[in-house]
Amino acid sequence: MLDHDRLSAIRVDDLPPTRRTLRVAVVTETYPPEVNGVSLTTARVVQGLRDRDHHVRLVRPRQNSDDSAGTDALGLNEVLLRGLPIPRYPHLRMGLPAKRALVDHWSRHRPDLVHIVTEGPLGWSALQAAIRLKLPVCSDFRTNFHAYSRHYGMGWLHKPIVSYLRKFHNRSQFTMVPTEALSRELQEYGFRRLRVVARGVDTVKFDPAKRSAELRARWGCRENTRVALVVGRLAPEKNLGLFLDATEAMRRVAPDLKVVLVGDGPAARELQARSPTSIFAGAQSGEALSAHYASADYFIFPSLTETYGNVVPEAMASGLAVLAYDCAAAGQLIRHRENGLLAPVGRADRFVEMAAQLASDPLSAVSMAANARASAESMSWERIVSQVEATYLASIESFPADLAGSRSRNGYTGSRPSANGIRP
Repeated sequence: MLDHDRLSAIRVDDLPPTRRTLRVAVVTETYPPEVNGVSLTTARVVQGLRDRDHHVRLVRPRQNSDDSAGTDALGLNEVLLRGLPIPRYPHLRMGLPAKRALVDHWSRHRPDLVHIVTEGPLGWSALQAAIRLKLPVCSDFRTNFHAYSRHYGMGWLHKPIVSYLRKFHNRSQFTMVPTEALSRELQEYGFRRLRVVARGVDTVKFDPAKRSAELRARWGCRENTRVALVVGRLAPEKNLGLFLDATEAMRRVAPDLKVVLVGDGPAARELQARSPTSIFAGAQSGEALSAHYASADYFIFPSLTETYGNVVPEAMASGLAVLAYDCAAAGQLIRHRENGLLAPVGRADRFVEMAAQLASDPLSAVSMAANARASAESMSWERIVSQVEATYLASIESFPADLAGSRSRNGYTGSRPSANGIRP
């Protein structure tokens, strides 16, 4: 029998919020099986959106002649467009301008929102197509192209690149950035409507339990031999000369230290010539990458050009003692001397000193490594995807009212959703 007195006391506000299914066009110029932080992060977000019942149309360059568009019953459709290899990185591709194709496609399959991950020619075409069709747009700031220019002898491009990126991102409803520090930096450059959305880490894939005695034996390690590791592109912008300086200082304290570099890139030969006794493991992925992380003891990361640096939380999740500069992901996630070490930005001398200190105090390193793993366990992808979803809803809500009517053709009429997805 119904308790009418109890039912009469229930208010609408007491009911659980309804979930809203969105049609999202995600535009990116890199995606797995390409291996880099942007592609892997984008794939995790796409999967998280699908898990939440959103319908995703993934727009990306065709990666090779055998690449074909995928589609499934779980809310993912791929749209493949033309691309070209990126100079110095032939295994990666950039999209070519495709405004006309995107206008045509989105006219027939109109999304609720366009999410632009990368700012290359394809991303710019997507922005122009979305403006033409009066679609809400949000974007990601994922790569410090303006900082990279200085490492390739093209520092004079810094201002033009910043100008282009500012123009690009200020045309979107919101731009997602991974850290508060980057948000403050971009605000000083005139970027507007920034939202901090961090990144998650897969603590199942990256786990101290993946440590491999077989791999360590191939490196020439005994049971107590310590290993210093770096993971990433072997490229000038990664500041890997300082990595070798730091590990040389560590070897003066711990002569049997093994040094391992995971990755490939244009600086590989130069680094091998300078440090022939180091182990150059090449690019790794999947379980092999997990084993390389977990089989080391220290993660020495000297880069100053990261927008985030996914390798830092991956190393933390793998149970490594991390030394990095106080910026990007490290500055956000590491508590100095508790779950890692932070060197003052730009102080190469202090970075090298801290590396030597790390090697000279193995007990503290073990404690910091355990705390790093504990910290990583709170960085769930589910929480990150929730923040992305909230940014989508905020972008739709903030879209100019005089353009909102165009959404009625997509099946949305009447009241616009509030930022939490509940119709007023």
